[in-house]
Formats: sequence, C-alpha cells, structure tokens
Amino acid sequence: MSGPLIVQSDRTVLLEVAHPDADDARHDLSVFAELERAPEHVHTYRITRLGLWNARAAGHSAEDMLGTLEKYSKFPVPQSVSVDIGETVARYGRIVIERDGDQLLLRGTDSAVLREVTRAKKVGELLGVKRADDLWELLPWARGEIKQQLIKLGWPAEDHAGYTPGTPHQIDLDTTEWNLRDYQQKAVDNFFEGGSGVVVLPCGAGKTLVGAGAMAQAKTTTLILVTNTVSARQWRDELLKRTSLTEDEIGEYSGAVKEIKPVTIATYQILTARRAGKYTHLSLLDALDWGLVVYDEVHLLPAPVFKLTAELQARRRLGLTATLVREDGRESDVFSLIGPKRFDAPWKEIEAQGFISPASCYEVRVDLPQEARLEYAASADDERYRLAATAPIKLDVVRQLVQRHEGEQILVIGQYLDQIDELADSLGAPKLTGATSVDERQRLYQAFRDGEVKVLVVSKVANFSVDLPEATVAIQVSGSYGSRQEEAQRLGRLLRPKKSGLPASFYTLVSRDTVDQDFAQNRQRFLAEQGYSYTILDSIALAA
Repeated sequence: MSGPLIVQSDRTVLLEVAHPDADDARHDLSVFAELERAPEHVHTYRITRLGLWNARAAGHSAEDMLGTLEKYSKFPVPQSVSVDIGETVARYGRIVIERDGDQLLLRGTDSAVLREVTRAKKVGELLGVKRADDLWELLPWARGEIKQQLIKLGWPAEDHAGYTPGTPHQIDLDTTEWNLRDYQQKAVDNFFEGGSGVVVLPCGAGKTLVGAGAMAQAKTTTLILVTNTVSARQWRDELLKRTSLTEDEIGEYSGAVKEIKPVTIATYQILTARRAGKYTHLSLLDALDWGLVVYDEVHLLPAPVFKLTAELQARRRLGLTATLVREDGRESDVFSLIGPKRFDAPWKEIEAQGFISPASCYEVRVDLPQEARLEYAASADDERYRLAATAPIKLDVVRQLVQRHEGEQILVIGQYLDQIDELADSLGAPKLTGATSVDERQRLYQAFRDGEVKVLVVSKVANFSVDLPEATVAIQVSGSYGSRQEEAQRLGRLLRPKKSGLPASFYTLVSRDTVDQDFAQNRQRFLAEQGYSYTILDSIALAA
C-alpha cells in the first residue's frame, strides 16, 4: 500500500496533497467525505453520517465507499471505520414512507427500529393508528416533519409515497441549436428516478438547463423559487430561449410584479415577506396545482421556507446548487425536506470536459501599516474583522491588479458599503449594491456583458444567479467572514467558458496576521475540496 490517504479510527481521512494519485483520491473521496482543513501538504476530511447518506441516495453503496478508502489508503483501513460505514449506510431506508390511497403510512423493514423511533415523543405526535408491528398510519400533514424528526434520530426515511402530477402543461425543449449535455441529462434522469432531491453542479455548468430539462420531462405547472428579481428575469429569458414556453405562460411573482402563470418564478424574499407577523404570500404555494417546485441556489434557502416546504412534500421538489454547504448547519433539513443529493459533478471534472473555464486562485497578503496594526490590536473582537477587511491599503493593491489585467472584464467585490463607495470612486467604475434598482442592475450587468463597462464594483448581491459570461477577473476585497459557499459562488462568476479564450483569475486580498487571514483559510476549504489551490502572493512583490 502506497496511496495518498491515511484513514483514522475517528473517521478522519488525511490526504497527502503532493502524492501523484492525490487528485483521483480527492475526486472519489469527496463523494462521501467533507473537507475540514486544507493547509499546504496534508488535507483533512471527515466521514459524516449525512455525507454517507447523501452518497447512498446518489447510488453509491457502502462497498463502493470502502473500496475508495482501501484503494487509496497507505495503511489498512481501521476495522471500526469499515464497520461504521457499513452500519451507517444500512440505516438509510430502514424506515419507509408509503401511501395507501389517501392515507400516508410509516413502515419499518426492521420492526425493532420502527418500535424505537415511534417511542420518541416528537415522532409519536405525528402518528395515527398502528396497523401492525411494522406499520403505522401517519397524520396527513406530517410527511415533511416526520422526515426531519427521523433524520435527527439517525434513521433517514425513504419516501415512496409518490407525488401529485399537478396540472398538466406542455413544455418541450427547443433543441434546434443545442442539446442537454450528458451530465445534465444524467442529472435529470437521476432526479426523476429518485423522485425529489438536489442536483449539485458548478457555477456556469448549466443548472438552469437541468431545471428546464426536468420541466420538459414533468410537463406540469411549475413553481420556480429564486434568490432575487434579477435571477427571476434571467430564468425567464433562458426558458423563453431554450423551451417551447411563451411569455404568456411565464409569470413573475416578486416585489414588483404579482403574476401567476403555468410557470411562475418567485423570489425567496416575497415568499418570506410578513405583515403583522403573518406570511402574506403563502397562497402562492397553492395558487395552482404545482406538479414541480424548483429551488434555485438551494443552499440559500431561508429558514422560513423550510417550514413551508415541509407542507409541499406531495409535490416533486428539485434543488439546484453549486455547493450543499450551508453556513447555518441546516444541511440535514435540505436532505429531509427537498431531498437527498441525486447528482453531483466535481468542478474539475466539468472543467476537464471543457464546459467551465480553468481558473487560477491567488491569495494576496497585505501588511497593515503600524498605526492600523495598533488600532487593530486595541479593538474589540467584533470590530477586528471589519478593520482588517476594509484596510485602506487594499485600495492600492486593487488598482495594481486592475492595471495588471487592463482590457479584461473585471469584477471587484466587497462586503462593506463604505468600502464599495471608496473602490468605485478610486477606480472610476460604476457600483452595484442592494440599493441599486432592479432596472439599473440589469442595465449595468448588460453593459458589462457587452464590454461597455470593463470594471464593475459589486456587493454580495452579485454572489448568486448572475450570468456574466465574459468576466475573467474577480478581486475579492472583503467577504462574509469565513463563508465557504460565498467563496465558491464568487469564483463561479468567472467559470463560464470565454469567447476571448482567456483563463479566469480569482484574487482574494487578505490582511496578514489578522482574523481576515484566518477567515480566508476557512473560506477556501470548499474550493480546495474541488481541487483548486491558492497561490500566495505578497502585495509588495506584486507592486514590484
């Protein structure tokens, strides 16, 4: 045995980065393990229950996962880990949700397991009549909540209760000039085979087309939930271009417009809007007999939408995302309420096929001047990140990088509004923030796409669901603390293949020896798991 992995009895796995088989091992390991730490030479992964269950739902067996560990491990896999993986994977599907006419049933393939879970107080509250030792009736509204409770108990249910077909509506793909790529078609097929669940694809790899493919296969009224109004209009434009749908068949339901059509695109904000403590737009969920609900950027699903989704379990649910990472730790709610991962394509695999652009990642470290260091040292913990992230010295570095990439399409990204104002003034570039109107956002994005605007300064509103295919450079000046999903989304702005043929360059500016540097290491974990590495640059050397 001379592989790149060391499997440890605490379910951590060490990956030797310099090993010639490291990339293959990372690719296979990421199916069921999560990267925890990614320093230069040895990366640490952890095998979690949820990771194993997601892999099982996506079609990987316990034998497949153990085979990966044994193939790449430097030493024998600890027997305790082999047993744990086998037993954990075997927990998936021991409890099944079924239907008998209008009645929902909870069946246990192991009556002892069923007895164990039904004795739990919160599960008991969701049950009706006991029909047999291995069969209970479920209360009609409890399909979502029972899945949440069962996963907390460590017994994830398989849902075989079926779905309402919804109101039929003819939707066809218009493939005169394009076709679904193989991985997009496989994602659609896996979704329908599983019933409901999540498709994980890199930014720029065509998640919207997977949604369109699912709609064309379902041929039913569809509710699409998106992050913001700009995203809603991009979805509409893409559906008009790629499918048989007409403008009269697609409605927008947002702060600005309230249309309900056979295909309705609504924002998360409008669905979670409240007046006098009540959600005022819940009627949208039952406005039509939806046969398919699509959740764009499902990793951003607001907490209230989980509760609403618990009541939508009879409708097919498709989650689309570039990463299942949630900073609030609610990945298990995505698993139980939207559905498990049905398809996952690693970023580097899609890059190798030529469908997303190669990218180089750089961490540019800047030194705070002495006066700023003293102010940082004397500040309270909650102020330190802002001071380090908004250090004025970063402005000089941004100007140098913009000059270095003169003529390219450059995004400059910040977290703080006063910093964004300074960047826009310093660069003589337009800015786009949450305060920018939807029409002005669309105008600026289009001017950037057309090359009329070469440098655009943006806040976090540009993190998600924004199609800027010719962007080749992103300069991240500050971010949301240690957010892994934000780092992935910001790199994702650059990954669409370019007409120019230029590679993508992603720069993160970090104040050395501060919490800014600590957060940067955490932010980079997800991309390291996908096979990206960061080259460390010194700002002084960069200037020289």
